[in-house]
Amino acid sequence: MEYFILAVLWITFCAMHSALISTTFTNILKQKTGNAYRFHRLFYNIFSIVTLIPVVLYTISIKQQPFFVWDGYLLPIKYILMAVGIIFFIMGAQRYSFSQFAGIRQVRNGIDHNLINKTGKLSSSGILGAVRHPFYAGLFPLIWARDLDTAFFIVNIILSVYLIIGTLLEERKLVLEFGDVYREYQQKVSMLFPLKFIKAKLL
Repeated sequence: MEYFILAVLWITFCAMHSALISTTFTNILKQKTGNAYRFHRLFYNIFSIVTLIPVVLYTISIKQQPFFVWDGYLLPIKYILMAVGIIFFIMGAQRYSFSQFAGIRQVRNGIDHNLINKTGKLSSSGILGAVRHPFYAGLFPLIWARDLDTAFFIVNIILSVYLIIGTLLEERKLVLEFGDVYREYQQKVSMLFPLKFIKAKLL
């Protein structure tokens, strides 16, 4: 029963997280709130953190002895996964604007666009020439680099599916905003796993 509750909590959190940033919801919110919409991203982040805390606490409360442990000859793989995830985040942070990501810049300047960089314009420099969504790409190796009990295995499956669905939804918004320019970017650069980048370097 506790694992069923766990799954419901995480799925509900992920669903709310996506719904509150969806194009349908944000368009309605823009029409209803006008200039006050600039607070949306900030309140969205605060709400996400506040609602995540009880879900994480419940997950930890049912933590058991892991059935899979990264040790022995598997330990180097764990460190490689962690390093890859951290590199994606560091390189992504170099291309993104923290104030835009947090929602602070929108409050100050009223500027709103789907990209979380300073300009709101497409860029394929740095890590963005390898993957289109480095933060999401970095989460995959990080969540799977930990030891797994039943609770964390369930959470990892849900988060992995959510990351893929969430990325696809974000892709749809970016196509609506940038049209053919973004479609060309999609053709050149991989979404989450840098297969096209690796292939280009090897050939």
